[in-house]
Amino acid sequence: MRKITDKAIEAFNANKPFNTSNTEVYYDIDDKVTYLKLFGHIIAKKTNNRLFITNCGYFTNTTKERLNGLPNVSISQKKGVWYLNGKEWDGKLIEVK
Repeated sequence: MRKITDKAIEAFNANKPFNTSNTEVYYDIDDKVTYLKLFGHIIAKKTNNRLFITNCGYFTNTTKERLNGLPNVSISQKKGVWYLNGKEWDGKLIEVK
């Protein structure tokens, strides 16, 4: 895993701000929601101990890497099809348990 992913996920898990290159983490103190953004798109959010992810329609290696850094997320790819924790996934918003 790249250093940028490690640092972003560390910030995400700690609800701390992080911003570098194409990746940003921010915490909305009013709504108590932590967001992970890639190229300006929210690819993950965490609230009330619930984690939601999406690839925003971008089936890229960078998106996959950032999401794979999150707890309980394992995305693999076979013949262009993405699998989330062993089940085919279309990249749409989903809660990860």
